[in-house]
Amino acid sequence: MTEKCWNQIGIQGDRSCSELNTVIHCRNCPIYTRAGRNLLERDAPENYRAEWTDLLAQTPTTLGGDRNALPQLQRATAEFFDPISLVIFRLGVEWLALAASTFQEITQPCTLHTLPHRTNEILLGLVNIRGELLPYISLSNLLGLERQGTHPKPLNPQGDLTRTVYSRMVVVNIQGDIWVFSVDEIEGIHRCDRHLIEEVPAVVSKAPITYTKWIVNWQDKKVNYLDEEFVFSSLKRRIL
Repeated sequence: MTEKCWNQIGIQGDRSCSELNTVIHCRNCPIYTRAGRNLLERDAPENYRAEWTDLLAQTPTTLGGDRNALPQLQRATAEFFDPISLVIFRLGVEWLALAASTFQEITQPCTLHTLPHRTNEILLGLVNIRGELLPYISLSNLLGLERQGTHPKPLNPQGDLTRTVYSRMVVVNIQGDIWVFSVDEIEGIHRCDRHLIEEVPAVVSKAPITYTKWIVNWQDKKVNYLDEEFVFSSLKRRIL
């Protein structure tokens, strides 16, 4: 099975693919890579280039005589069609996201080494990632999340509540500082159009909103897109 197998037996399906034990995520699979390459190299729709050429070639006169209209149109067009890349993951019952550029590695859980007289509810100790000891933190405790045993409905509408999910350790790099934390589930890297993003409500009651930059609408879910700079600057103040 190769026709969009990632939506059927892969990460976004029932996760029954035997290759997942080796590649961990569909994006590491050659079938997924080949499908992505074919998508990028596909022919543009008929008249696509002509329509955009005509639009961007319009002069200020054709746009109503406003000399600033064309640059404004070009900026607005670029912003609208410039998607953001993010990684969506789950902590407890909360779906969260961080900029994909901050992720350095996603790996299986490994042994935790505690630090005498330094370990607390946020800094849990050190973990060995590829021969390097890195600080291991509890992002849940930092955000003030309640770790409930409830298994939430998957983001994937084709998903099944009985599907197997795997916790992972993720390594992030924030302005040169490297941190490791665990997540209960990784949905993977997604490109999100900016029109699917909402501003954070002015009055909220849920703890993670304090650290949220945007609300992302994703498959009938509200995902908190975290402000990584604010989150990890708060982390440094709490543990240093």
